[in-house]
Amino acid sequence: MAATELIRALNLEVPIFQAPMAGVSSPAMAAAVSNAGGLGALGIGASGVAQAREMIRQTRALTARPFNVNVFCHRPAVPDPAREAAWLDLLAPVFARFDAEAPAALSEIYTSFVVDRDMQEMLLAERPAVVSFHFGLPALDVILALKEAGIFLMASATSLAEARAIRDAGVQAVVAQGWEAGGHRGIFDPAAPDERLSSLDLTRLLVAEVDLPVVTAGGLMTGGDIAAALRLGASAAQLGTAFIDCSESLADGAYRARLHSKAAEATQMTSAISGRPARCLANDFTAWAAEHSDAAVPDYPIAYDAGKALNAEANSAGASGFGAQWAGQGAPRARSGSASDIMAALIAEWRVATA
Repeated sequence: MAATELIRALNLEVPIFQAPMAGVSSPAMAAAVSNAGGLGALGIGASGVAQAREMIRQTRALTARPFNVNVFCHRPAVPDPAREAAWLDLLAPVFARFDAEAPAALSEIYTSFVVDRDMQEMLLAERPAVVSFHFGLPALDVILALKEAGIFLMASATSLAEARAIRDAGVQAVVAQGWEAGGHRGIFDPAAPDERLSSLDLTRLLVAEVDLPVVTAGGLMTGGDIAAALRLGASAAQLGTAFIDCSESLADGAYRARLHSKAAEATQMTSAISGRPARCLANDFTAWAAEHSDAAVPDYPIAYDAGKALNAEANSAGASGFGAQWAGQGAPRARSGSASDIMAALIAEWRVATA
């Protein structure tokens, strides 16, 4: 499927997708991107069913255009009380910096889509134009039901093997997530070796080896970057960090300020914040994680329960360096302004680069 065919299939005008970015994307952001002719997105992996449904309906109230709803398909966490207790002991001195105590215990704060029947039923009822999977895939019967409901399906891959699994499951497009990408690494098995392919190298590989439309993601910040991905055979480009500081973003002021600081030049891949590898702006949490890289981190999202508690205590004490300030390696080129203004700039740059 050529780029124009994918864009036509999704009823879009330009091959620019906004990354879902759970916790950062908003209905206003998604709608603005879609109204500009691209594919806006909502990240609902950290949301309950009622909240996710409301986000979809709010977005629909702002745009009649298609948008993507992204879900997390990680393996459900396996509690390990001993490992979790050791992790909390390790974090205790950090909590103490803010005159706080670490939680007594941790819990699995998000339900994986693979076992969340209520979320599956909600999506079948709401029928967003696009649903995308991150961290893996749901069962084949869920994939079939979503497709039969007329929903276009995409899934993230970090390797050729994952892309082939996506194709074989009947998913209709693959998001090639390069090592440069911000936020959570979509690798299916975080305990397995990671090939760490760049977004462009992964795009080349998947275009050649997998008969699916490929959406390039990771490190793309400009219209020129989008054009480079399309020249390699990608059907579209997905950008996330480019929208973190847009006016519709849910990122807080400290996150936005750090995005435009020296910290953007040294993003770090860490599992310490959430329990899965994720690329973050350099901050106090990534520095602490680097000093404790040999420690056994609890499963995702159990570890995230501790990370969120620590960030809350730090924020209460006026410290902003313990947030999940996800960003890709393109962060030094971050933009500001409204999502529609950013889209206009990206479209203009892309057209110049392809003229």
